[in-house]
Amino acid sequence: MTKNVLVIYYSQTGQLGRIIDEFCKPLQADYNLELVNISPKMAFEFPWSGKDFFRAMPMSALGETVELEDFSFKRSEYDLVIFGYQPWFLSPSVPATSMLRHPKVKAVMKGTPVITVIGSRNMWLNSQEKIKVLLKDASANLVGNVAFADRHHNWTSAVSIVYWQLYGKKKRLWGIFPKPGVSEKDISSASKFGHLAQSHIESGDWNDYQQEVIDNGGVEVKPDIMFIESKAGRLFSIWANFIGKKKNRDPWLVVFKYYLAIALFVASPFVVLLDMLLIRPFTHKKRNSKRRYFQSIELNGKND
Repeated sequence: MTKNVLVIYYSQTGQLGRIIDEFCKPLQADYNLELVNISPKMAFEFPWSGKDFFRAMPMSALGETVELEDFSFKRSEYDLVIFGYQPWFLSPSVPATSMLRHPKVKAVMKGTPVITVIGSRNMWLNSQEKIKVLLKDASANLVGNVAFADRHHNWTSAVSIVYWQLYGKKKRLWGIFPKPGVSEKDISSASKFGHLAQSHIESGDWNDYQQEVIDNGGVEVKPDIMFIESKAGRLFSIWANFIGKKKNRDPWLVVFKYYLAIALFVASPFVVLLDMLLIRPFTHKKRNSKRRYFQSIELNGKND
């Protein structure tokens, strides 16, 4: 009997849609493959305006939801669900959270193997932890995670990504900064992970899939990014909770914008340098344990 695979995603820029298409190429011939691109009724325009970009911060960090456009699934049960999403401000995007909290999505994921496919700048660790919780709440069975990210240096890629997000131009800023987003090579490589999933779809045994993803470079966790996310995640939560209580969020989002610029380009380099020189050499065992955890599909709440 032919296996049924459901793919659910939302792609604001189109990049995640391309990753999903490549991931699914090996699955098209042998399975009943159903792709559902779910969009929010509240449009998140691309390119962003500056105000809308920062308005998404507390919404994402606080797990706020929006109404979704009408959608339906052809079946009530599937052998695999592939869920594609983007992180926004170290949290799942507002559309991603809205999907995972929607009754239709929760119903179809209940008791079903789920693979998450991430398209991000470079920070997806905190976001994936929240996704794990949402999947657990839906009684889904997370069996794999593949993370596609911008591989350039954190600070140069931050400039490139902001340029792309606010101006819609996926090219090198001034001919100096790297091209933003996931590289064409990495997007093309997504089919490799879809191919790896085939034998597991057939057998229904997903025990080794995530290790195969790791062995093939599908979940890279860099020490400096892991360190930055551990600090930034807490700070974003504080800001989001503070701003979220305000009737008029916009003035405080302006303050957050300047705070973020200073934290990213002034404070962060020094903090990372101090960590690299004074802390990292003496904490290899703990860091390696954290790295392995973030590469895994486990949820233990002990990753701080």
